[in-house]
Amino acid sequence: MVALQAGIGATNDLRDAPADRGHKPGKPIPVGLVTPRTALGVAIVAFTAGLALAVPSGPAVVTLAVVVAAIGLAYDLRLKGTTWSWLPFAVGIPLLPVYGWLGAGELPPIFLVVVPTAAVAGTSLAIANALVDLERDRAAGRGSVALALGARRAWILHAGLLGLVAGAALGTTAALGGAAAQLVIVAAAGLVPLAGTGLVRSTDPRRRERGWELEAVGLALLATAWLAGPALGGPALAGP
Repeated sequence: MVALQAGIGATNDLRDAPADRGHKPGKPIPVGLVTPRTALGVAIVAFTAGLALAVPSGPAVVTLAVVVAAIGLAYDLRLKGTTWSWLPFAVGIPLLPVYGWLGAGELPPIFLVVVPTAAVAGTSLAIANALVDLERDRAAGRGSVALALGARRAWILHAGLLGLVAGAALGTTAALGGAAAQLVIVAAAGLVPLAGTGLVRSTDPRRRERGWELEAVGLALLATAWLAGPALGGPALAGP
């Protein structure tokens, strides 16, 4: 999966290189650190390696790897910069934990909650990502879900979706008998992406980007705290 995501990321940078030139000095292709030919080579090698590494886990995992790669490429080459840019996030992010657990064995019952919750999280991150590029997309004449909704409504929607994700993690931990310490850990992890929403509301694109990154990292922490507890039959921490 790391290799597949590297391929998707390289393709994304390659596709965006003309628009990024002069606007995103941190990107490697526009500033000349990486040539387009090298980026294309990285993408090809990464996709090939990712698919090859999935083979030992069986045909179901290989099929899922192909689907994940296809979703990423659909975003890179077609849906990015449109009002449907959120869809690959909503569909692709829930497949990441499925890919991991399917490769290791059977999916636990909690995935009936994890998958739709991950879809909500992916949609929220996609809206936040569109908010980061609001001015650039408007100047380039491209569409996005943030432009379609308007900045205020897009922010409210994405913040509300993040709240639902945090609530689902905390609620299932409590329902499954999580100890007080586990509830505190999940709640604290849930506050991290919610803190990122404050930055995403900024008028400064750089601060919005930092907020989006904080949301992404925070959701990863929340998922780890959630699934390390009773959701997957993890050890119960000592109660008070």
